[in-house]
Order: sequence, then C-alpha cells, then structure tokens
Amino acid sequence: MPELPDIEAYVSALQARVLHTPLQGVRLASPFLLRTAVPPLKDTFGLKVQAISRLGKRIVLSLENDLHLVIHLMIAGRLQWKDTPEAPIPGGKRGLAAFDFAPGTLLFTEAGTKKRASLHVVVGRDGLGEHDPGGLEVLETDLAAFSERLRLRNHTLKRALTDPRLFSGIGNAYSDEILHHAGLSPVRMSQAMSDEEVARLHASIKTVLQQWTDRFLAEAKDAWPAKVTAFRPEMAAHGKYGKPCPVCGTDIQRIRHAANETNYCPRCQTGGKMLADRSLSRLLKKDWPKTIEELELARKG
Repeated sequence: MPELPDIEAYVSALQARVLHTPLQGVRLASPFLLRTAVPPLKDTFGLKVQAISRLGKRIVLSLENDLHLVIHLMIAGRLQWKDTPEAPIPGGKRGLAAFDFAPGTLLFTEAGTKKRASLHVVVGRDGLGEHDPGGLEVLETDLAAFSERLRLRNHTLKRALTDPRLFSGIGNAYSDEILHHAGLSPVRMSQAMSDEEVARLHASIKTVLQQWTDRFLAEAKDAWPAKVTAFRPEMAAHGKYGKPCPVCGTDIQRIRHAANETNYCPRCQTGGKMLADRSLSRLLKKDWPKTIEELELARKG
C-alpha cells in the first residue's frame, strides 16, 4: 500500500499539473470504484481544483463549492499521468477511471483481482472527517504528544505504528524501516517502552519518513512518480528477508502474518533472539531456532 512518502509524491506531482485547473470530467471503467451517490460525481465536473492534499493514506482533490474527491489507493491502486487530454483508460481489469483536465489525464488503475481502491465525493469538512481515521501526523508531532499516543494502548510496536487511528500514513513497509533504524523489536509492547526508547522511536520516525519523502519529492519535480512500490533496493529491512543487514551483516528475518510479513534484524533489534514465525515455528516446534547461533548451526547441519 502506498504510504506517506509515496502519497506526498503523488500530491506534489498533481499540484504541479492540475492545481487551479478545472476538472472537465471523470470517466469510470469500474462501477465498483465510486462508493458514494450523493452528491453525484457529475456535480464536480467543470469545477476548479483549489487544493490537493493527503489525508492519512488518501489523496484529496478539493474543488470549488466545497466538494472533495477522496481517492484511496488501498494496496494495489496506482495513479498515472498522461499529457494527452482524454487519454484512454488501460484495458482489461486494471483500468478503473480517468480524470480529465485540459493539460492531460489522470489515470486510476489497480492491479490484482481484489478491487479495494475507492473514490468518494464528499461535501465540506464534515464529509472529509468521515474519511480521517484520526491518526497523528507523525512529521508534525512533538515527543510529548507522540509518547502519549503511543502509550494509549498496549500494542506491539509494529501494530501501533501501522494503526491509522494512532498514527497517520505509516504502513507495513515504513514501519519495518523505522523500527530497524531505531533498533527496536517489532514485538516490543508500547506500554513497556522506556522514555529513552520512545524518544529514539520518535526520532527515527521523523528521520526515515522525511528522508524518503524528500527523495520522492525531488524525483517528482522531474517526472511523474511512476514506480510507487513498497519494495525498494535501498531499504534496510523491508522485503530483505535472507539478505544481510546493512548495519551488522546478519541475515534479515521475518514474521509472516496473513498477507503481510514483518522484516527485522535479530542482532540489531531483538538482542540476537529469533522471533517466532506463526507458520514455521508451529510446524518446527522444538526445532525452531530461538537465537542467531541456533539458526546458523541449523543451516550448517
């Protein structure tokens, strides 16, 4: 799922292309994309785009008459820009919609068979509020507010960081990168954190997200952000299972849960302990390695 740095890149690229430009129309290729009926989508046609912003992991096109288009990409949704007006929507099941502007066309696509991406038309602040999970904007939050929110519930750090009701814009990928940067275990409980650990986590959030955001914004100045992905070669932990940790050289490990997995370094983050993987540890039981040393011995054996 595109997260804060990716969404900010999309917002910046859209601002450079369609801000203060009338939305000429929206062509829908998927009847399931539009999730609202009132106000009707056609009421937005011809209205100028007055602002473009991020709302959690959503993109908001704010138009005249206090109307707003809320775009939620979910996991596989992506945006493409074509300089050609009324460019065709990609064929097959990928193409969802086209937003037509005089300078070009914004195409909305979604890979995969599960169609989760959505488009809502809402009115005013109250309408936007219904799509705001309420998470703190982490790059704008001081340590005191962050600490209070983190300790509000006793969750693992992985769960806390990715809960949109607690923190805005962080998902599976950047939570891995933040926790690796902070040297903290993904299963550390939030209410057991020391003040020093909370401060370290807060600093890592700002460092990691700002670095990636700045990088993507710089790239968006020259070209449309076409390669939006959760897996990047420069990442330290996420998607790096079996690869050496860039800090200590230990193989990155994983915990798999449902469709996601958490990647971590057992030396940098968990004091040499291997975290139980729900599927493999249950299968291997006593044979599941509990430390880096046991893992290395098992491989040699």
